[in-house]
Amino acid sequence: MSDSYIFRYAAIMVILVAAVLSAVAMFLKPAQDKNVAVARMRAILASANVEATAENAIELFDKYILEEEVISPEGDVVAIYKNGKLEKGDVRAFDINLKEELYNKGKGKEYILPLYLANVDGKKYYIFPLQGRGLWGQIYGNLAVEEDLNTVGGSMFGHDKETPGLGAEIELPPFESQFIGKKIFDDKGNFTSIKVLKGASKILTGDQLVHGVDAISGGTITSNGVSAMIQSNLENYLNYIKKQKQL
Repeated sequence: MSDSYIFRYAAIMVILVAAVLSAVAMFLKPAQDKNVAVARMRAILASANVEATAENAIELFDKYILEEEVISPEGDVVAIYKNGKLEKGDVRAFDINLKEELYNKGKGKEYILPLYLANVDGKKYYIFPLQGRGLWGQIYGNLAVEEDLNTVGGSMFGHDKETPGLGAEIELPPFESQFIGKKIFDDKGNFTSIKVLKGASKILTGDQLVHGVDAISGGTITSNGVSAMIQSNLENYLNYIKKQKQL
């Protein structure tokens, strides 16, 4: 068997395998895209204290998320998706890649922000998506703020690579539940955000306690990342919040 025959045979097999893998990838992509979308819907709903499964996430998302808004840096609503269609603008909030938009902001380019308005058992929530960085990689989440645009009604956090038993615990209920009832503004209307601090429940007193939660034991850097993520992301919406409060 000549070397040229072996080379041609190998080349043909590589091409055939590549073609098969490409076809399989194209075939699976719609299902993969749906799974990603469903996971995002579940995460958004979780911040508003709605537990959804992979099977009912779309149904519950349509039920509880009454409106999606796209926000400009100036705090204007530039697009609205409602009742299954765009009522204003040309982009749906759910289709926005927040990571890319924050990158654009960092480069001084134009950017837009997604926002979700929910109604759960008669209670209105503004749900702010979050993107940040932990110890080993991306962290993310959603923060649901009540109708006063100050009191946190729920939260959801996730991560890509944080350490199990340490930083990874940001995605567990004992950590997330601490945010309920916390405030992002003080009594004078100044933006305070919410700080994740070691021993916050012990070192913060009086009015300060409502702006802080306990950090993960052994997960200081990840906890600091959550603090920075909440503050930096919410700052992008301050113009919007200010305008909503004036309505």
